Amino acid sequence: MRLEAKVAAITGGSQGIGQAIAALFAKEGAAIGVGDIDTDRATTVAEEIRAQGGRAFAMRLDVGESGQARDFVERIVAEFGRLDVMVANAGVSGSQSFLEHSEEHWHRVLRVNLHGVFYTCQAAARYMVAHGGGRIITIASINGFRGVENLASYNVSKAGVVALTKTMAVELAQHNVFVNAIAPAQIDTRLTRGLSEEDARKRRARIPVGRYGQPDEVARAALFLASEEASFITGHTLAVDGGYLAGGLWTSKAPSR
Repeated sequence: MRLEAKVAAITGGSQGIGQAIAALFAKEGAAIGVGDIDTDRATTVAEEIRAQGGRAFAMRLDVGESGQARDFVERIVAEFGRLDVMVANAGVSGSQSFLEHSEEHWHRVLRVNLHGVFYTCQAAARYMVAHGGGRIITIASINGFRGVENLASYNVSKAGVVALTKTMAVELAQHNVFVNAIAPAQIDTRLTRGLSEEDARKRRARIPVGRYGQPDEVARAALFLASEEASFITGHTLAVDGGYLAGGLWTSKAPSR
């Protein structure tokens, strides 16, 4: 029970990585606020946690609206009396070549993936600074370190998350607020399932372990960063990537799994 009596906020918590983090954190003792633009799915996640004896609620959240980010934090504090961990996970993607990349798509991705992280983390940090500290975990990506083709806006947004995480860590350390990022490679979620088979094949070929990761593998990394086991770690980006960044643009035959 590494998060016993703690309270965690998870954006984009209705499915995929966010859902896995919510379920694991609840199992480890945390009360969970699930924020997502998909209210029905978020409600289902909260109901599943409560059915297992945990505490959770769901709330519609558009992270690209700063007022909604503040409301989310206020609702969590009203429900559970405190906020200890913010996981800024909400994100969108979409494949477009650079030359055909639309302004609409550019602004949509940056609005959710970068502006949304800024708004939710700032709202959480303001509460944490005033109440003795906390943990903030952002979900970046290996795309924040590589110029993966046809993903200009996504790559830029995730590079921004890495830089924002470092900046928050430096400024908030004096307030006992620890800020770290997780950079997954391809994880088996709705975002990666939307890729063409050829794109999926190329991405698997770049991962030395030869497979996509699973949401629960990212959730376990988040649990570590949220726990006291990470008591001297801040400003770090933890790659959960099957060796992708270590191997660069891997082209050798990877093991089949």
